[in-house]
Amino acid sequence: MASAQAGRISSVRDILSHPRGGPTVLRIVLGTHLRRLREASGITREAAGDAIRGSHAKISRLELGRVGAKERDIADLLTLYGVVDEEQREQFLALARQAGKPGWWQRYNDVLPSWFETLIGLEEAASMIRTYEVQFIPGLLQTPDYARACIRLGNPRATDRQVERRVELRMERQRLLTNAHAPKLWAVVDEAALRRPLGGTDAMRAQIRHLREMAERPNITLQIAPFRLGGLAAAGGPVTILRFLEPDLPDIVYLEQLNSALYLDKREDVEDYLAVMDSLCATAEPHGKTEEFLDGLRFLEGLKRSL
Repeated sequence: MASAQAGRISSVRDILSHPRGGPTVLRIVLGTHLRRLREASGITREAAGDAIRGSHAKISRLELGRVGAKERDIADLLTLYGVVDEEQREQFLALARQAGKPGWWQRYNDVLPSWFETLIGLEEAASMIRTYEVQFIPGLLQTPDYARACIRLGNPRATDRQVERRVELRMERQRLLTNAHAPKLWAVVDEAALRRPLGGTDAMRAQIRHLREMAERPNITLQIAPFRLGGLAAAGGPVTILRFLEPDLPDIVYLEQLNSALYLDKREDVEDYLAVMDSLCATAEPHGKTEEFLDGLRFLEGLKRSL
């Protein structure tokens, strides 16, 4: 058990030395380590909850990285799990402090639902983001005008200020594609999303031009799934799969709904969606033909003269 604890401390030390992804990912890593320590000690969630004057549900949320934790609670859990070495304890407490710091997206709390906040944190830590979109251009590739039209469509009761705040947030999210540790983005977009002039002709014209430019970036692969293919693998709607360099983070599948989202990390669930995504990528037009396909949209009314 001592050697296993040493391995966990080494992993914690590594992520503290090279943090990536902000508090969301750090909470998940901390929770994963605490769960492993608890299970290795043969302690139930109920007993762990009692040790921090809480419930087994609180321990479950903590281990899943859904909530932050007070240093006193982490210290009590470490004692319960037999972690008594001061250096080891300090590594965990330092991780808890880092996980408690706000991410840049916190300044958008007025328009940022908690279920979406998790995705932003995961995007920041991802080494690869694979996404399939049926109706819309992926958020990470949207222009401001196109994003504004999408946001108004999905939030019909939002005020003008709320809409603009959401647009700002979406543009801030996109910065991760151009930073020093930019993830690989691999997107498959259904032709329907390109033929629906969301936001009007001018907005769509600019959006298609932007897609062409982004597809030239070395870390972005963009494929189009044209109508002529007929049937496609049944993804059941838009899906995003995130992969991480951190060994303690499994692949995570993100499924967005109107007012909520699902995050799946069980191996069998992830493997099912990976198989679907692989099939979609194999079926769609290759990345090398994306520019040609987008150019072919020039016959659309209002686009011909500008592309």
